[in-house]
Amino acid sequence: MRTSVSKSPTRGTRIAAASGALVVALSFASTTAAFAEVKDNGGAARNDSDNTASLRASIADGPAKNVILLIGDGMGDSEITIARNYAYGAAGQLPGIDALPLTGQYTTYSLYKDGANKGLPDYVPDSAATGSAWATGTKTYDNAISVDIDGTPQNTLIELAKANGLRTGNVSTAEIQDATPAVQVAHVGARSCYGPDSASCGADALENGGLGSISEQLLDTRADVTLGGGAASFSQTAKAGEWKDLTLNEQAAKRGYQLVGDVAGLEAVTEASQEKPVLGLFTAGNFPTRYAPTTATVGGANSAVTCQESAGRLPAELSLSSLTDKAISLLDSDSEKGFFLQVEGASIDKRDHSADACGQIGETIDLDEAVQSALKFAEADGNTMVIVTADHAHTSQIVDSTPPTSLSTAVTTVDGTVMKISYGTAAAGGSQQHTGSQLRVAGYGPGAANVVGLIDQTDNFFTIANALQLNRDLSSLSASASVALQKATFAPGEDLAISVAGLSGDRQLTGVIQSEPVNVPKTDVLNGTAVISAQAPTELGEHTVTLTGSQSGKVIEARFSVTPDGNPLPQPTDSAAPPVAGGIGGGGTGAIGAGPFAITGAEAGPLVVLAVLITALGAALIIRRRRQHSAANS
Repeated sequence: MRTSVSKSPTRGTRIAAASGALVVALSFASTTAAFAEVKDNGGAARNDSDNTASLRASIADGPAKNVILLIGDGMGDSEITIARNYAYGAAGQLPGIDALPLTGQYTTYSLYKDGANKGLPDYVPDSAATGSAWATGTKTYDNAISVDIDGTPQNTLIELAKANGLRTGNVSTAEIQDATPAVQVAHVGARSCYGPDSASCGADALENGGLGSISEQLLDTRADVTLGGGAASFSQTAKAGEWKDLTLNEQAAKRGYQLVGDVAGLEAVTEASQEKPVLGLFTAGNFPTRYAPTTATVGGANSAVTCQESAGRLPAELSLSSLTDKAISLLDSDSEKGFFLQVEGASIDKRDHSADACGQIGETIDLDEAVQSALKFAEADGNTMVIVTADHAHTSQIVDSTPPTSLSTAVTTVDGTVMKISYGTAAAGGSQQHTGSQLRVAGYGPGAANVVGLIDQTDNFFTIANALQLNRDLSSLSASASVALQKATFAPGEDLAISVAGLSGDRQLTGVIQSEPVNVPKTDVLNGTAVISAQAPTELGEHTVTLTGSQSGKVIEARFSVTPDGNPLPQPTDSAAPPVAGGIGGGGTGAIGAGPFAITGAEAGPLVVLAVLITALGAALIIRRRRQHSAANS
């Protein structure tokens, strides 16, 4: 699916049309409720008029400057209905989730990794496979984080958005290493590879030559804003690589991250960028839930309860809606480049696994409030797409009577009546299962019409990538990269300042200085640039700095000389030009070199023409002399 950009409306037109459609959507429930009761003819109707015009107005062509993707983990249609019934009544409306004007459904199946069924549908997926699908556009196997069924890493929306110059954010109420936030920042074969101490990392561990644990790769991916739980993994110590023997917290600080862990720290943050990314970790593990648990039992639906606020709930400033507001405020800027933000309400799934009706209801309400925050921004901005969906369906079902053998709970809703909820895929104390049904996906803003109808989870990747006009070819984004030194000749051991530019498709680089081989440490590339400090070799003669982009594979080189005193050696008048300090690499029409002695393509053109003319003149003189010689001998 592709978003049409041929007739893109103006910002003002988008604001007027899309905002009007959102207002109409928000007004449906209130207008019908004001004039009738549900017992009356038409009293339960949600449409109070012909909505053709408002639906038409809600369709805006892309591209979009910004995209906000909100995920309710485990939030199937049943979980949405349960939360709506409890908090707003059967005829009510969730102010955020139900307000988006464009709605579709998508399929969520994963794939078998190996064996006779390799590559065939696995009908009930997990959060790792489903998240990888929308993050990369590639279906994979359960347990995999943004790798395909053969283990090959797949570029994610956050990685691609960064490479294209957009700001990026990742917010969750789970541990930030959990599957849904992890799929945007890491590539591992086992979702439990949280930190350097995780035994499940296997070949993905740094010490085994892999990309590292999810937490370590998160630091490499370097989203501008990361907010959630999971602080415990960052107290672990790196076992290999450039930051060996440092904790991940210490590593993050050395790499320029702004580390925050409480409300005061978060409120003090006023900017986020590649130079100063924000890493906010507010709990050791997952966030506490909004409502205290009400664990289902066999026969439990025979008596109804009312959900109670959890005593351990975090302050309002750390609610999912507050974190969404904070992330948007840090990512939004006057730059022509926009942002991509993923927000997850994580514990709908976790409480569903635990047959905890009040827990999952509270987490759905929390997500709905975050959706309201996103829509408020999008409506004012006029150039932001909002997509709200889930990763997979879950167990909970609204039932008519207390089931005789399965777990159940009953809650008293805002309607004043009792709603009975059954959990029938595991016994008491077990983990309730995911289910394989299709899910709601809803959208608002430029390009959001691509969610309508029956689509697949992977379509979300292309809808978002196309709306943001992302160039997905990292090699092309780094094709014009160059490297330069501050001069062409150095004394032995003198400081080198290696400057890199144009490496936009990469997040890190590595390299070597030779003739005496000295490895260049893995270095973060920020907005396509990097500055590396090194020392010139002690060996006299010509040397080369060779750098390689870790993601694109782009190779760039700079040549320099080492002399006893750091001054250029005297050159005979007819000798070749001295070596230049600068980048050379495949493709493009950029500079030959980039240092003080560099010759650009524009400067070299006239010299080439002059050389051709001189050669042609010489050839003409030779021909003339031969003709004269032939005439004299004839």
